[in-house]
Amino acid sequence: MVAAIGLALVGVFACVHLAMVFLHVAPANTVTRSHGDAVRWWTFPEFEQNWRLFAPNPLQQNVAVEVRAEYLAADGQRRTTEWIDMTAQDAEEIRGNLFPSHVHQNQLRRGWDFYLGSHDADNRASGVRGRLAEQYLRRIAMQRLDGEGLDGPVQRVQLRSASRSIKAPEWSAEKTDTRPVHRVLPWWTITAADLPEGVVNGRTEALQ
Repeated sequence: MVAAIGLALVGVFACVHLAMVFLHVAPANTVTRSHGDAVRWWTFPEFEQNWRLFAPNPLQQNVAVEVRAEYLAADGQRRTTEWIDMTAQDAEEIRGNLFPSHVHQNQLRRGWDFYLGSHDADNRASGVRGRLAEQYLRRIAMQRLDGEGLDGPVQRVQLRSASRSIKAPEWSAEKTDTRPVHRVLPWWTITAADLPEGVVNGRTEALQ
């Protein structure tokens, strides 16, 4: 009886899960308009689906997000790091991992997409969402820089993207320019509000 009840519960869960995922990827309809919040609560973030692979024009670029920092070294001099590829760090954590973290898969990627969707081509923010996207990226950057072993607090950070077109297959006559194209963001000054939990940015005093 216990086994039967357990099997029934698993079956019910599977049916609910399939229904929720179907409603998430399906076009807007009466059910999603009435129960959209419940569908999103069930789906995000663990069960999010991305169907761009099957779109008429699938993604044909690799996009890396990089950061560099200006910091105050122990000798009192301001120094600037080389560009650090944060996307490559995520890829290294995911590669060969049977259960990769959702953070490594999506945090930086979604943060960058959030920034692009809330700024124009000249990096001007469109209201509150734009400023929130900037702070979100600064916090991600500071979390990553905390593990770089800098010998002083970070004063400013700068991010950029490096977009490289995927090389055409050998059998194709298409010529593809695979040189990186950069989108460089302005320098951002770091404040205590930009420090995620556990990151003190080389300071010894308590942060407010």
